[in-house]
Amino acid sequence: MKFSIGCDHGGYEYKMQIIQYLESNGHQVVDCGTFSTESCDYPEFAIKTAEMVKNGKMDLGIVICRSGEGVSIAANKVKGIRCALAYNEVVARLSREHNDANMIAFGADYFSIKEVKAMLDQFINAKFAAGKHERRVNLIKNYENK
Repeated sequence: MKFSIGCDHGGYEYKMQIIQYLESNGHQVVDCGTFSTESCDYPEFAIKTAEMVKNGKMDLGIVICRSGEGVSIAANKVKGIRCALAYNEVVARLSREHNDANMIAFGADYFSIKEVKAMLDQFINAKFAAGKHERRVNLIKNYENK
């Protein structure tokens, strides 16, 4: 699979570990920044990451900041993006199965890298269940197109 990944300064260390983890599992990763722990503006990197998913260049996107909130809000401003804020493995899986999420956000201050990798695995391996969920996701897509 192909992933875009972005973060702010608070998510930089986790981003680097996630890139290594994904690449070691045979995935392609495009790093959308930031590229250091110097203070920066998270929307720039979250939006760049989301744009790559929106444009079909990447299969899924990952964004990280201290809480996960800011990057998820910014990513969700990009038309066609459904970025879920993960807080456990079940929610990470259900975000794909029920919501057809194409991005996931993590809060580096609230989870160990081991927990983040476990949530990421659930997200990656899940498939959209369609059925009644497709109708609901289509309601979101239709609203987006107004």
